[in-house]
Amino acid sequence: MYRPFHIKSEIRVLAIDDSALIADQIMIVGAFFRGGGWLDGVMRSYVTRDGMDSTDTIAEMILSSKHCGQIRIIMLDGVTYAGFNPVDIHHIWELTGIPVVAVMRSYPNFRKIEDALFHLPEPQKRMGIILRAGSITKVRTGAGPNHVYIQCAGIEAQHAARIVQLTATRSNIPEPLRVAHLIATGIVLGESRGKA
Repeated sequence: MYRPFHIKSEIRVLAIDDSALIADQIMIVGAFFRGGGWLDGVMRSYVTRDGMDSTDTIAEMILSSKHCGQIRIIMLDGVTYAGFNPVDIHHIWELTGIPVVAVMRSYPNFRKIEDALFHLPEPQKRMGIILRAGSITKVRTGAGPNHVYIQCAGIEAQHAARIVQLTATRSNIPEPLRVAHLIATGIVLGESRGKA
């Protein structure tokens, strides 16, 4: 059992997404939000494309942030970054003490994932990390049939679902994740144009 989780309308959320796969080192961006309405800070780091360093890099980025003491939930865009660099959400929770919610737009096809990992080093280890994320819960967001899927560490699925619903203020994707994606994409596209 996890400790009781009190959800306020302006719960502090750190959402992390990655940028386009255009280099060996892929930028990840963290957007620090109050609920689904206010951006209070941005952080960034880099992980290796198809590497094995996402878990440690994300944990280090969080622990070294000036916002670390305020973060109540870590929100990830799935459990792989920079291609197939797997994130161990339970280890991030253990390292930081902050619950983690991985949000997915669609239900993962584990057969396709396993086939893709076959072409990379340590495929079984990678698949083990992905599967360790645990059970998948469908969460309805917004009006109509919109929904996402989540996996959790350090928090009950029902509480994680409530946070996802609370922060999905402009689309079926939680606003902190949507903004992290926009920032990561914008920075990388701007840098690539500047080099052209």
